[in-house]
Amino acid sequence: MKIQTRLATPADVPIIALLGRITFGETFGHLFHDQQDLLDYFDDTFSVEKIEASLSKSTNVFWISFVNRLPVAYAKLKLDSPTSFIASDNICQLQKIYVLKDFLSLKIGYQLQHILIEKAKELDYDHIWLSVLKSNERAIRFYKKFNFNPIGTHDFTIGKQTFNFFALSLQLNA
Repeated sequence: MKIQTRLATPADVPIIALLGRITFGETFGHLFHDQQDLLDYFDDTFSVEKIEASLSKSTNVFWISFVNRLPVAYAKLKLDSPTSFIASDNICQLQKIYVLKDFLSLKIGYQLQHILIEKAKELDYDHIWLSVLKSNERAIRFYKKFNFNPIGTHDFTIGKQTFNFFALSLQLNA
């Protein structure tokens, strides 16, 4: 089994859009009381146009992972992304690491996490931060293995529902 991860290109936009919809649905779809809210979120967040615009910004870096040439995961690092939780401007944000459910056992998320952290260190950021759903215990355990620490909480509303998140951070280049 061959696992390959590389920087995403504009040609990968439809793949990332589809992976985003599928992985978000696999992870969070069951939490939505109104499926139309979920479908609207897909259209707003994972449309080809939205991913295309995001990939074209110099402050966004995407990676895509393949297993035997099949796209199975992606990650996004947002550069220069300050947060009120950390008193520094030299911060980046881990915005997304999503792996198709059938491929989680291959530890592709770990590979993507290492790549993101190394890129953030290479670019000399002081901190990397992220948001994780408070009820997503698997993801919280994953980030704690990389020494991310809680720095606050916040809410995010999708449609008619409000979700509670932890903000976590990792100090880099200490």
